[in-house]
Amino acid sequence: MANVLRISEAASLALHTMVLLARKPEERLSTKEIAGVLKVSEAHLSKVLQRLGRVGLVNATRGPNGGFMVEKDPNGVTLLEVYEAIEGPLNSSNCLLGTPICDGGEKCILGNLLEDINKEVKEYLSGTTISELTDVYGSDETDAQEDNRD
Repeated sequence: MANVLRISEAASLALHTMVLLARKPEERLSTKEIAGVLKVSEAHLSKVLQRLGRVGLVNATRGPNGGFMVEKDPNGVTLLEVYEAIEGPLNSSNCLLGTPICDGGEKCILGNLLEDINKEVKEYLSGTTISELTDVYGSDETDAQEDNRD
């Protein structure tokens, strides 16, 4: 079954990566380690990490002990900030077609559903910090993945 809410794979990787990094903000994780935990392509993740680095959300260090860590205080980084780092500003559209056509934009076949959903999504993303979600990764599995790097 398809989801009504669609978030690009790149934005999803960015959101999950930032939450994962926020678990231990003082530690660095390599692209390989992050990809292993998230079970995703290192190549795609690398591109996402570059974009997060360009906007100052992650700090990258090269070398044998290098990796990525959260650049800002995780308590102050919202999901919206991470999402917009990848996708650009979250603009709400109240029409499935982009340009209102039903009765000159006065009516919609979905009523106010799109407007309400867009508002709720934006409120959730802007009102939730990455530090609030660090418990979504069970510590056992993630810590085991991270311990394998030693």
